[in-house]
Amino acid sequence: MLINERLRELREAKNLSQGDIEKRTGLLRCYTSRVENGHTVPNLETLEKYARALEVPLYKLFHDSKSSPESLKLLRATEPEWGSEKKECRELQLFAKAMSRMNDREQRLLLYVASKLASRK
Repeated sequence: MLINERLRELREAKNLSQGDIEKRTGLLRCYTSRVENGHTVPNLETLEKYARALEVPLYKLFHDSKSSPESLKLLRATEPEWGSEKKECRELQLFAKAMSRMNDREQRLLLYVASKLASRK
């Protein structure tokens, strides 16, 4: 199920209009329309606003009520995840701390350079 369909389904089940969602979230009605019609994909912060407005837990936006949550199985990683070793964990913490000190422009630049380096063959 797509997130746009799920949002519309939950909104209509609660007999709410897009205008009601606008009042509850502060998001414009036209934005909600664009999301529900699949023209825009909301970020996690916006999805949290929708969940609060619809008075449902966040996971309900991703979970189709036709299947039970118990039927979902988590895959086990065959290899340990990066950062599971003590040294890697410390490096990851230092990296996260450095990223938090950067402004948006610096973060975008760093991620752009990293993506270019990763795409090299």
